[in-house]
Amino acid sequence: MIGKLTGRIDYRALDHVLLDVNGVGYLVYCSDRTLAALPGNGQVAALYTDLVVREDLMQLFGFTTLVEKEWHRLLVSVQGVGAKASLAILGALGPDGVGRAIALGDWNAVKAAKGVGPKIAQRVVLDLKDKAPGLMAMGGTVAQAMGDESPEVIETPARKAAPAPTPTAQADALSALANLGYGPGDAAGAVAQAANDDPQADTPTLIRAALKLLAPKG
Repeated sequence: MIGKLTGRIDYRALDHVLLDVNGVGYLVYCSDRTLAALPGNGQVAALYTDLVVREDLMQLFGFTTLVEKEWHRLLVSVQGVGAKASLAILGALGPDGVGRAIALGDWNAVKAAKGVGPKIAQRVVLDLKDKAPGLMAMGGTVAQAMGDESPEVIETPARKAAPAPTPTAQADALSALANLGYGPGDAAGAVAQAANDDPQADTPTLIRAALKLLAPKG
């Protein structure tokens, strides 16, 4: 299994790059968002990869973070979602956006991805709603573990997405709510809503906002 590649970008196409790793060229397919985050031709980039092997095909798919890679693996586990659709969803929403959309049951956000129809979008939300909290919580741990990994070679975005709470803040908020006895699904939905309402929120702010959303109404 090829889990990560670091090398020089020889060229890029609409949906992939050719990465030269010690003289061996690897075609790596990426989302629009990932391609935009990579440096220019001739520069060094690092990508986490997922290798798909079929009888008549071998393809590498690349991601700038482990969380994005894990979301890809979850997305393609949904019936009717292939690698192309997964990359379209991740390209449109980003890994944090995918988590928030699923936690909130917002299949319309998923449907905004190119080539993803309403039935597939609804299936993604329904099939992954119970798995989303675990991966959202994983985000903080992965972000901390990657803290020393020279992000400058892979995170030079040509365009910037809307600001969002860091994976660590969301993960810590989910952990705090779990310790208070809230179920993973309810906690993830509340944190996702709080993150949508205040994109700059830190962990304490997310927790307070989520608790208000989880408080009994009436």
